[in-house]
Amino acid sequence: MTEEKVKILLCEDDENLGMLLREYLQTKGYDVDLQPDGEAGYKAFSRNKYDMCVFDVMMPKKDGFALAADVRAVNSEVPIIFLTAKSMKEDILQGFKLGADDYLSKPFSMEELLYRIESILRRVRGKRVKEAVIYTIGKFTFDAQKQTLAIDGESKKLTTKESELLNLLAANANSILERNFALKTIWVDDNYFNARSMDVYITKLRKLLKDDENVAIINIHGKGYKLITPQVKED
Repeated sequence: MTEEKVKILLCEDDENLGMLLREYLQTKGYDVDLQPDGEAGYKAFSRNKYDMCVFDVMMPKKDGFALAADVRAVNSEVPIIFLTAKSMKEDILQGFKLGADDYLSKPFSMEELLYRIESILRRVRGKRVKEAVIYTIGKFTFDAQKQTLAIDGESKKLTTKESELLNLLAANANSILERNFALKTIWVDDNYFNARSMDVYITKLRKLLKDDENVAIINIHGKGYKLITPQVKED
């Protein structure tokens, strides 16, 4: 059974830009519904289920902020990214007050938009898998709630930071865990000292996982880390 595509509602009144973005995201495996204004966007949102919304701010009939407010009134969880030619701080703050997950000022590269979308989706998926707190990672069994890592009948108690970091890695297994996201999730602040602290914990986790040669935590230069494992199962 093939995995169902992520469905994105894209509202952009610039016809050329909208079509370019839709085609680009479709080539990346997303199902994109393009709407030309806020009213059409809200009608589409009312009829369909979307995993992500990308709204231009300056649109006719209903602007992106008004559309986001209407969407948030019926769905407080769906991620929203704003696209805008504006760069005023007040507008950015208004977007985040409405519950925006991210904000991209025009002009921007399509690759940057893709990166932001993927980043948000990983975060959302990470939240969802927190309910499944026991993972099978290769030969290991990791109980995030009890903070234990077991292999061959031997169990080790992890520190809270070790457990939180391994939980994020397991939730994003075989995908990139963004460095800044991990820092802000676990350490709240992504400053230099916290970054060095996370490096120490990554080293500790590598030592804890060394008994299975098929499991590894690798560095992804400029982005973050990836837990490589032949098997990840959530119980």
